[in-house]
Amino acid sequence: MPADSVCFGIDLGGTKIELIALRGTQVCVQRRVATPSHDYDAIVECVARLVETAESELGERGSVGVGMPGALSRKTHTIKNSNTLCLNGRAFDRDLSARLARPIRIQNDANCFALSEAIDGAAAGAEVVFGVILGTGVGGGIVVRQQALIGCNAIAGEWGHNGLPWPSNADEPAPACYCGRSGCIETYLSGPGLTRDYVQHGGASMPAAQIAQSTDPLARQALDRHCERLARALANVINILDPDVIVLGGGLSQIPELYTRVPELWSKFIFSDHVATALRAAKHGDSSGVRGAAWLWAA
Repeated sequence: MPADSVCFGIDLGGTKIELIALRGTQVCVQRRVATPSHDYDAIVECVARLVETAESELGERGSVGVGMPGALSRKTHTIKNSNTLCLNGRAFDRDLSARLARPIRIQNDANCFALSEAIDGAAAGAEVVFGVILGTGVGGGIVVRQQALIGCNAIAGEWGHNGLPWPSNADEPAPACYCGRSGCIETYLSGPGLTRDYVQHGGASMPAAQIAQSTDPLARQALDRHCERLARALANVINILDPDVIVLGGGLSQIPELYTRVPELWSKFIFSDHVATALRAAKHGDSSGVRGAAWLWAA
């Protein structure tokens, strides 16, 4: 796309839909609305109206990229693995393209997050970037030389549904995951996973952010276990991918201790005498995914 063209990015989440309009790196329009999460047709219409309203304000037509949980199946050409269940099995890209009368591009939201941070975020200039979303779920995306790596099965970077590596007795019993297996990284390192662990060890149920900020000894111990598990999980990624930078996003990425304690812990699990991989917080915060969706056309 020409540098002066408008690129629209859509972050299609389970609770909110965010739109951003970028011209180069300049934000022209940005807004959020609630997701009609149980109504597929309403989602298509909601996204289309967001784009059309923004175009009316700007007085010009632009490209459209969408980031969303899940991926476009290379076999069926429909959405798979989305936690917004009404999207699964639907040809969302074709339906939205028809509604807006133009081609669109769709990527997994973690890929969009990683792309944003690799282009002008916390990993700008890095050759290989692994982007991590630690929130209600756990996602991952890989960017190599500012291009998102998709993979032949469209699941590159989906580390959250691998088993937690080097498990110990402290990790038992392995929690059940919605994917049908147990002991997935997501069940330990997501926000609900941290809450579950805290409650399992005698704490009262509370949001993960409150646990991370609490001075209660049980909360401190839960955070210790969380950091150690994150170190193991990321060490496994480093052993396979060897990225220059790992960028954390999502609600749990705001825990300051992660950026000092995890690199101190991961070295003993990494097959190298020296670890140069940097662990950084996202520069663009919770708007990084929507920026990356716009970059699907600009990059």
